[in-house]
This record gives sequence, structure tokens and C-alpha cells, in this order.
Amino acid sequence: MEFVEAFRMAWTALRTNRLRSGLTLLGMVIGVFAIISSVTAVEVIDVYFRESMNFLGSSTFTISRYPSIRVSNEQFAYRRPITYEQIERLKRSLSQPVFISILEDFDLGSVRYGDRETEPNVQLLGTDENFLENFSYELAEGRFITAQDVHYARPVIVLGSVIAEELFPNETPLGKVVRFGGHRYEVIGVLKTKGSFLGFSQDRRVLIPITTAFARYGQPDRNLAAVSVRVSSPERLGAAMDEVISKFRVIRKVPPGQPNDFEISTNDSMRSVFEAFTRTLSIGGAGIGLIALLAAGIGIMNIMLVSVTERTREIGIRKAVGARRRDILRQFLLEAFFLCQIGGLVGILLGALGGNLVAVYFDISAVFPWDWALGGMLLVTLVAVVFGSYPAFKAARLNPIEALRYE
Repeated sequence: MEFVEAFRMAWTALRTNRLRSGLTLLGMVIGVFAIISSVTAVEVIDVYFRESMNFLGSSTFTISRYPSIRVSNEQFAYRRPITYEQIERLKRSLSQPVFISILEDFDLGSVRYGDRETEPNVQLLGTDENFLENFSYELAEGRFITAQDVHYARPVIVLGSVIAEELFPNETPLGKVVRFGGHRYEVIGVLKTKGSFLGFSQDRRVLIPITTAFARYGQPDRNLAAVSVRVSSPERLGAAMDEVISKFRVIRKVPPGQPNDFEISTNDSMRSVFEAFTRTLSIGGAGIGLIALLAAGIGIMNIMLVSVTERTREIGIRKAVGARRRDILRQFLLEAFFLCQIGGLVGILLGALGGNLVAVYFDISAVFPWDWALGGMLLVTLVAVVFGSYPAFKAARLNPIEALRYE
């Protein structure tokens, strides 16, 4: 029997029992869908985090009170805050040429100009003159906060692009006076559009000198949300990190031999931690899908055994007119192969679409897991061979005389 004829007969057999074939396909689709959708969703988030973490750059690292990703707070519960005074002492003690920038959130509210007012979801952040370079922002117009603005705690403000568009749709915001939380600020600049991060806009924020924020909101000993350290070139990064760790341990009075009570993170270190986390999520999602795929494989074996029993007389006739064992074996294996491949393809397409709903929801780039898709197709082929072999061998071993007498 030629392969073309075998394919045709297998396809005809599946079309004859559409309901049974459809239900068998459904099990395979669910199994593959569970695998592909979970790994696609995780890969979407992983790609987005890798792109978003590029703001650190290859010449910067951050100082923080806690690790970027942590499962529990218990082991870090007693860490002291990283305060503005400590960072100022660190700046004065370093011999390496570095640029340190502070970022801390102080309030959430609305910005008002005349009779126009934004929604009350604008972040008020305190920072310094090195913010733009350290946190990878750019100015659209005007100027940024200077060292003199910080030193004299001037009431100046830089607007995010969305805020500027809402309050000043037909005029320049530069030199205008806006209000936030009852305080007046002179607009000195507008940031370029940055986009959103996991659904949170990075353009609905305003920045003022950190000293101005302390003067108006108090708590100079509060923990700083982010401290970024930038060096002039990537080659200086290692030496700068070593000196920062050494000097900051002295400033925070960490006893010799004790671990740091603060975290130093680079782009690569944060990325490796997150990749390990997403890898675990992918394996967990794939494991759940494999269980569903195993159940689908058992269903295929059951359907094929039923099909062999129902077609016993047909098998006997084919053997009587000259069909060999390998012809019968090939036909039933091809039927299992068709079911698994069609179910696998549909499951991959639906899984990729389902996983990319995360990308649609958060308005980020969509991805397609080519490696997992290829692995899925190989896996469903293996399922077809493993779970289709026994029914196929059983059909091939039927005695033609007994098969012809079967009712």
C-alpha cells in the first residue's frame, strides 16, 4: 500500500467519525494550549522586563534596601532605611568619578493650572540633577533640575509629557505656575514620552528637587525608593561597585564579617534573577500542560482501540485481499498521527493567542515561542507514536478469518 493511499484512508476514517475525532482532538488541543499559553504569557513578561530594565544601562548600578525580587520579607524586615543623609555622606567619601541620583515618591494627587486640573493619580517625585542620565529619561523642552535648585530647595517642577498635554494643550508650560497639594511650583521643563510599565504610565509624574520635597513633606530619614550610581564607562563599573560597597558599609556601620544590609544591583544581576523566576513559572505551566497532554494521549489510545474493535470486519476484508500487517499498522498509526498533529497545531495557535492577551492587556510587544512550538509538535508526534502503537499493533495482528466472522 502506497503512503498516499494510506494517508487518504486514514483521513477518510477520521472524517467518517467526526464527533469522536473532534472530541479526541479537543483533549489534545487543551493539553498543547495549556503549555503554549502559559510559556507565551511568561515570555511576554520576560521580554518586556528585559526591555524595561535597559534603563539601568551597562554603566549604572542601584543601591536599595531590599532585593529587587524577593519571596519573603522576613529576613530583610530589620534592615534600616537608606536615607538621604547616608547618600550625601557616600557622595563625599567616594574617590571614583561617579554620578549618584536619588528618586523618591512623596505624594499622589492632581496638578492644577488655572481652571484645568488632572486626574488625582499623578506621582510627585523628588530627585536631583543627575536623574535624566541615570534613569534614562530625556527632556522634550525647557531644562531639568540643577544642583543649585537642589541646594536652595527651589519650588520648581518638571512635568511628565501626559501632564503637560492635559494642562497646556495650546501653549507652552515653561514659566507657568502650577499647584500640587496646595503648593506652588514654577514649570521649568517637560519630559519626553516614556510609555507605560505593566499598565502604569511613566508619563503621569512630576519631579521636584528632593530638598524641596523634604521641606514640604518632611521625613528626611525616610527610606529612598531608588538610588542610581553611574560611572563614566562600563570598565569602571567593578571598581566603583567595590568602593561603594566598602564605603557604604562604614557609613551604615555594618560589622566586619557580617553581610551587607543593603543590595547592589546591576542590569545583568536583576535580569538573571528575573529570568530564573520566569523559568520556574514556564516549567510549572508546562508541567500542568504535560499532565493534560498525557490525559489526551490516553484518550487517543482509548478511541483507537474502540475504532479497531468497530472495524474488525473491515480489517479482515483488507487482509483477505492482500493487505499486509505493515499496511494495517501504518494506517492506524497515521490516524493517530493526524489527530495529534491537527490538535497540536490548533493548540499552538490558540495558546499563542491566549498567552499574548497579556501583551494586549499591558500594551506591550507580542511574542511567539518558536522553541516551545517546535517542542510541542515533537511532543504530540511522540504521543501519537506511544499511544497509537498498541491499537495499531493490535489491528495488525488480527487473524483475517476470525476478523471476517466478527459481527
